[in-house]
Amino acid sequence: MTPLKLVAGFLSATFAMNLMAADFNFKFQSSDPSGVKNFHIQQEWAERVGKMTGGRVEITILPVGSVVSHTETLGAMKMGVLDGHVSVTGYFSGQDPAFGLIGNTVGAWSSPDQLYTYINYGGGYELMNELYKPYGVKFVGGGGTGLESFVSKKPLDGVEDLKGLKMRAPEGLVQSVFAAAGASPVNLPGSEVYTGLSKGVIDAADYTVFSTNQSAGLNEIAPHPVYPGFHSLPLLEIAMNLKEWNELPEDIQAIMTTSARDFAKDISTQLAIADVKAVKEARENPNITIHNWSDEERMKFREIARKQWKTYAEQSPNAEKVYKSVTQFLESQGLL
Repeated sequence: MTPLKLVAGFLSATFAMNLMAADFNFKFQSSDPSGVKNFHIQQEWAERVGKMTGGRVEITILPVGSVVSHTETLGAMKMGVLDGHVSVTGYFSGQDPAFGLIGNTVGAWSSPDQLYTYINYGGGYELMNELYKPYGVKFVGGGGTGLESFVSKKPLDGVEDLKGLKMRAPEGLVQSVFAAAGASPVNLPGSEVYTGLSKGVIDAADYTVFSTNQSAGLNEIAPHPVYPGFHSLPLLEIAMNLKEWNELPEDIQAIMTTSARDFAKDISTQLAIADVKAVKEARENPNITIHNWSDEERMKFREIARKQWKTYAEQSPNAEKVYKSVTQFLESQGLL
């Protein structure tokens, strides 16, 4: 091969590589371990963003704890250690109680669609960006994965059975509500729920949806799940470093925003389908007993939760903003 052809071949290969290289490479950490369905759906979202932007954006989704702990990703984004995260807002209640209140307004939402509507059409999106601005973080979007199941090693048929129960609950309002109901909440990351149950550190857990619990084997070691869930519908968010967001072209910002809305619908739909299949599987297992609380018991728990909203809102000015925003929306929709 002549030198001229060698140079031409090199230039051609370099040009092809440049065409394939993304303009923006982002590292996002998830609050989920790599083996669960939530994580796979998050990876699918990242792949869609790549396709929708014609390869200009490449997002790598890392499992929980890959770079920092699940409660430290907010700070990691501000410092530039991470570009973004897909995480549960309530994990950052240690930074401001407002994140615990908006991240899981226990007893407020009866379906993921209600939370989705509040975020996208009821002021939640704007409020989240106001809350995150001092941290140098952009709230891109989010919604609810679904009404969570509740795993337990002990039979639970109502509020009275929660008294003295050693249980995992995420930081913030969720812990306050369960403590008010008489339980003994323990702070554990989701990745340690299985170990905590198997070793007797906890007897129950507010963790995630039924299908994820089932596939992880939680219903085998904690064979008294409560389903449908009576308690928790957390906000799962996509967020990223604000400076990096501001540097994105407007069309990519629009794609990211739209894709985040699509992700919120996608994950709640996929998990709902998976839950139906998992519940059928669990009912066929003679060692698992599914408990469905009566409307009366659900209302008792909801009343306990609602009393905690206002108490929790008094902990910071931002939490008070969240309380007013959420309750005004609920009232406007006849949900409160």
